[in-house]
Amino acid sequence: MTKPTELHDFSVAELAAQLRQRKVSAVETAQHFLGRACANAALGAFLDFNEEATLAQARVADAALAAGSPGTALLGVPVAHKDIFVTRDFTATAGSRMLQGYRSPFDATVVAKLAEQGAVTLGKLNCDEFAMGSANENSAFGPVKNPWDTSRVPGGSSGGSAAAVAARLVPAATGTDTGGSIRQPASFCGITGIKPTYGRASRYGMVAFASSLDQAGVLARSAEDCALLLSAMCGPDLDRDSTSLDVPIENFARSLNDSVAGLRIGVPAEFFGEGLSSDVRAAVELALKEYEKLGAKLVPIALPRTELSIPVYYVIAPAEASSNLSRFDGVKFGHRAEQYDDLIDMYRKTRSQGFGDEVKRRIMIGTYVLSHGYYDAYYLQAQKIRRMIADDFQQAFRHCDLIAGPVAPTVAWKLGDKSDDPVASYLADIFTLPASLAGLPGMSVPVGFGAENMPVGMQLIGNYLQESRLLNAAHRLQQATDWHVAKPEGF
Repeated sequence: MTKPTELHDFSVAELAAQLRQRKVSAVETAQHFLGRACANAALGAFLDFNEEATLAQARVADAALAAGSPGTALLGVPVAHKDIFVTRDFTATAGSRMLQGYRSPFDATVVAKLAEQGAVTLGKLNCDEFAMGSANENSAFGPVKNPWDTSRVPGGSSGGSAAAVAARLVPAATGTDTGGSIRQPASFCGITGIKPTYGRASRYGMVAFASSLDQAGVLARSAEDCALLLSAMCGPDLDRDSTSLDVPIENFARSLNDSVAGLRIGVPAEFFGEGLSSDVRAAVELALKEYEKLGAKLVPIALPRTELSIPVYYVIAPAEASSNLSRFDGVKFGHRAEQYDDLIDMYRKTRSQGFGDEVKRRIMIGTYVLSHGYYDAYYLQAQKIRRMIADDFQQAFRHCDLIAGPVAPTVAWKLGDKSDDPVASYLADIFTLPASLAGLPGMSVPVGFGAENMPVGMQLIGNYLQESRLLNAAHRLQQATDWHVAKPEGF
């Protein structure tokens, strides 16, 4: 492993050490990454910058460092936020024309918590509109390209976050995961990403897609970096988020170096059946063998309702989206049609113009399954099966400590390949949806390369509030391998 020679080659932990030792200033660091982000604008990863605000935050960090403050693990480190989080000094569009140019009067809790730790906001990152998509092709502001092959998708909906981290445009980024939107792009772009237990991180200030599924998380190059950011992001926010968990703030980096000898890793047969490409299977199985070398034990398990997760998710998530997106009507904020005849016509034209095709599709599905005569047949039945999927996981965890398998059935596909067939895109979420429906923590860890030398990620799923165990397992694998340090050519 070669030592970093450029600022963008340092991990979050390494960069923080450079800043504390005054080998580089926070302002110099921010300027370096701003320059890289602007120079690689063709990737489409960033949607907004505010250099004045970024450098002002960097100067505050430099003052603290100069004063000899021990600071925090993130003091002066640049991060970027998925444009689903509202921010005072940057626009917050959720990748939609509906919110084009919108600026929030407050920061999302996740944004505020990272700022309190001294992290410097570099900018806002592109995403599928209202976080609806698996390819980052649904953004109103253009698609994001995968830095490993710019003719391919980076995954979605946090594709801008994944592409920016993989291309070394920012050391780490926030993301959100509703049905796999952190894990899948992390896998496609060869980086590490984690979605914590539902309720671990506040949803306050996060533009809602599906409220019972949405969860904030982080994308970075290593499990260690993810642990540092997740420790800063998580914590109770009971006054502003009724779904926030009242559990103590945890230092997820504390047990990173614990041994994994004796760790029981569940391997679900349903994750390795028909539909999984041979290249992805080979990469994941090789990583599982590495765990065996480290002393872990592989345990066969069953998650029998895995296939049902797709219809269940695509009933529940659109239903919640239909409700959440009803607020975007052109009355109080966001886009409003310029010409209309009356109030109803204004609603109709505003929403027709402001929402993209995928968002309209999901609103229509959600409205249908919630309508009179269909609620019991679709929505209520989906909620019952959701409970059964969660029960399957609890049954599995009687026999194992964590679960491992592929993140997606294939590597990243070509831009446009699935644009005309949304169902094909939905099917690609089959391995990430079950954990989301159950509210479990999950992460993607780079485990090599598949077809056309594209990255492959392995998914690790833990029981509730077991983020430390996941991060420990991922970190020990990354200490024994070098898949996570590979970077795209030219970046």
